[in-house]
Amino acid sequence: MRSDYPRLPARDSEASRHGERGSVRVGAVFNHVGHCVADVDRARRFYEEVLGLEFWRDLEPPDEMTTQLLDLPEPAGLRAVYMRQGEFVLELLGFRGVGTTAPPRPRVMNEVGLTHISVSVDDIDATAAKAVEHGGSILEQTHVGLAVMIRDPDGQLIELLPMGYRASLPD
Repeated sequence: MRSDYPRLPARDSEASRHGERGSVRVGAVFNHVGHCVADVDRARRFYEEVLGLEFWRDLEPPDEMTTQLLDLPEPAGLRAVYMRQGEFVLELLGFRGVGTTAPPRPRVMNEVGLTHISVSVDDIDATAAKAVEHGGSILEQTHVGLAVMIRDPDGQLIELLPMGYRASLPD
């Protein structure tokens, strides 16, 4: 397990002035989505086996930086496992020090804040079944043929869409 935390470029560096588009000033570039989980290893297996994300890195940053940035008490005991697929990066966050808290109820789609992750897959039904095999669940009432909602083992909503769905949408 890696415990070295990457150093950020200086604010006025070339890397911070330019996004993924080289010399074009972008202003903002998507970096990652953080997902707090009860068991980092279980979540990693779910996202690898069910959705095909690849392991990228496993970090345990120092508590001093973590607690200040995340506004948590010490010891946070953060372990961050980064998974990726193409340009999408999912950060799985586990807290051995302060622990995790479960929401009082499952998240619903009209609740303010990020609602779900959407993934295009080759076979919606097979992927949903695989989610159940790896500790997730299917929201059967949401199965509309074209798409279905599932939950990962920690309750995160994930929308499964057919491969090529985004390309079928008008610009």
